[in-house]
Formats: sequence, structure tokens, C-alpha cells
Amino acid sequence: MFHGKVLAVAFALGVTFCAHAAELPWDIKALTGTPTKSANDAAAQNFLRLNRTMFELYGDAAKIFAANLKARNPIILALFSGAGGRLILYRPGQAPVEAPQVPQAYQLLKSVGHSTMAVSEIVMPYVDNPADTSWKASMQNYRIQMQAALDSVPNVPLQESWKPNNHAILANNIAFMDEAIAKGVISYESLQSWAKKQAPLLALNVKWAAELQVGHWMGVMAEWKKTIGADWDKTYAASNTIYVARQNNVLFSVLAQFFGPEAINSRLILIETVSFTTTPEDMMESLTRIIADRSVGQLFFGSYHLMDYELMGGNGRAAIIAESPKYGITPFLPPLVPFGSKQWPTLISGGSGPATIDDLLKK
Repeated sequence: MFHGKVLAVAFALGVTFCAHAAELPWDIKALTGTPTKSANDAAAQNFLRLNRTMFELYGDAAKIFAANLKARNPIILALFSGAGGRLILYRPGQAPVEAPQVPQAYQLLKSVGHSTMAVSEIVMPYVDNPADTSWKASMQNYRIQMQAALDSVPNVPLQESWKPNNHAILANNIAFMDEAIAKGVISYESLQSWAKKQAPLLALNVKWAAELQVGHWMGVMAEWKKTIGADWDKTYAASNTIYVARQNNVLFSVLAQFFGPEAINSRLILIETVSFTTTPEDMMESLTRIIADRSVGQLFFGSYHLMDYELMGGNGRAAIIAESPKYGITPFLPPLVPFGSKQWPTLISGGSGPATIDDLLKK
């Protein structure tokens, strides 16, 4: 009985203590509590959480997919770089092999060409604006570098037959810069005259650089195709590009010569990115996701390439066609392309007008 009374008193005291404990200090009280959710909001969050968790699960699965893909298939990644590209060969059970770089002459030719572009970027915002000479400091600093390059032409490791062209480009740049600095203004007429003089010289540098790049990578690909041998028909390859480099993409076009038309968009993939350069890891992740998603399309809809396309695109087209009359718009859409199309992943519709630098120069 004694113990029972003590326990009863203790419980009573405890209840009294808990009641007092509910009174929180003002600073804690200001931070506690959660917003009241309606039944609709709570239900919507339960649905949306499924999608957020899907991306977590997708990421975990992608690591397994990538490991399995590399364990069973040769893979070639062709990454854009300022040095003319970077090609890496992954073969099952072997360490990755990185191809030698394009000869340095490629970078030298490209650097001289880009120097002209840099001068135009200095002056473009200030054309026919004599009141603003803030461009002079940048021009004077770059002129020092330009002169150093011009003085180096005799010793630069380029073919002798290419040196006069590069000397002329640099000399023309310096003459234009000197004139602008002396006058304190960049006139549109002088800008046009300089650009017209440089165009055929720049075209030669572009031509020679392209020949160096293509010759090098075609040699690498021929050797790798021999090395891969019987596994070539299950080899995947991917190249990256940004918007301005997608048309006639050099690396992708070289790969296509060895993979053939049937591999385009199947085992040979052009991956669009938001910057010129990316990492092999990011490229491998993108390639893995593309290939893994294909099996999902096959599983649910019986189409291996369904997931290569905007999943809602077909219904989106129908919706655009249905909605357009409401706004007095005539639907303007590309033709439907069947899943698994082997067309080039670039513009192929043709048309009229210049399509090469040589065409422009002739015009």
C-alpha cells in the first residue's frame, strides 16, 4: 500500500510537472510548430515525393548500369577540347586508353585565327563611338602579345609553307590596332576593310587545322577498330557538342566513317551539352542513361528507342495542333520521325545558299 501511494503521488506530481513543462520559453516557442497542410496539399506531396525519390534511385542504378556496360562493351568517348579533341577507349577488363593529342600545329593555327576574333571583340562595342576610348587599354595590352607572336613566326613549329599566311594575319591585326589606337576611334569602314582583308587568310588556317585534326583522328580510329576486332559491332561511342558546333561536328563525323550509317543514334550518339568541354565521367553517365532508358521503353511499350525522344512529344504535337486555332495560329511543326531513326543528329534538310567558308569567299 505504501509503495502504491508513493507511486500514485509520483504520477500525480509527474502530471503536474508535464503540465508546467508545456509552457515553452519565448525564444523556443517562436521557432516551434509546423504549417497546417490541407488534405489536398498533403496528398500532392505524397505524389511528388515519388518523383524526387525516383531520381535518387535512378542515380544509384546508373552506377550499376555503367559498370555493367563497361564490363561487356567497348566504349569510345570523343570529347571536345581546345587541343583538337580527346578520345578515350574503354575495353572490358582493361585500363582506359587515351589517344595521343592532335599535333600542336593545330593549336598554333587556331590560336592565330582566334587572335583576330579577340581583336574584333575588343572593338565591336565601341564602333563609331569616339566619346568612349575605354577599349584602348585592352587593345594596347593585346598588341604587345600580338607583336611577340609576330616576332616568333620564323621559329614557330609550323610547316614553312604556312608561316607567310600566319605572318600576314598577325601583321594585319597589328596594323588595324595601331590605326585604331592612333585615331582614338574605331570606324565601321576600317573594321570592314580589315575583316575583308583577313577573311581569305583565316580560311586557310581553318582548312589546315581541319586537315590536321581529321587526319590524326582517322588514323587513331583505324587503329582502334583493328584493336577491338570482333567486338566492334557491340562498341558504343559518344561525342559531345554545344549548339554552335553540332553542325558538321568534326569528331562525330570522323566516328561515323568507322561506325557506318546503321550505328548513328543507336551505338553512335551525339550528346548536346551546355559548354564546350565536359568530363569523361559526365559523358559516361549521359551515355549510360540513354542506353538504360531504352530498355525501359522496350519493357513497357515494346520500342527500344522510344526513350530517345521527348516522351510527351507526340501528344504535345497533337495538343499544339488542337490549341493553335484558339490563338489564330497555323501549326508549324517538323515532320514526325520514326523511333530509331538513323538520320544524322544535325541539320540535313538542305536548302539554298552558302554552306562552306569557300562558298562565302566565292560569293
